[in-house]
Amino acid sequence: MSKKNKPTGIVYSTNPTFNYRMEEDSGPVTLPPQQQNLRVMLDKKQRGGKQVTLITGFTGTQNDLEELGRMLKSKCGVGGTAKDNEIIIQGDFRTKVLELVIKAGYKAKLAGG
Repeated sequence: MSKKNKPTGIVYSTNPTFNYRMEEDSGPVTLPPQQQNLRVMLDKKQRGGKQVTLITGFTGTQNDLEELGRMLKSKCGVGGTAKDNEIIIQGDFRTKVLELVIKAGYKAKLAGG
């Protein structure tokens, strides 16, 4: 058994038919788009002076985050990534991204200066 799957609380059992009960993590549940509060901002910190559009505030599964990121990247025609509940779109596409996420039903607003 790996350390990750090791049960907690029971050290030893003399019952030969004893089964360890693993606690199952219920992953994050994706909120409906109307309940999401997305922030769209321009970021250029630690990126060698290059500008990226940063979308934060997404609550949900990694697959849903990647799906939204894929849609935004294809509509803007640029590259980017979706990880750690953030979507990074290469370039300054704040207004276009804001229009796209609002059209998709999300609550969003511009953030930052």
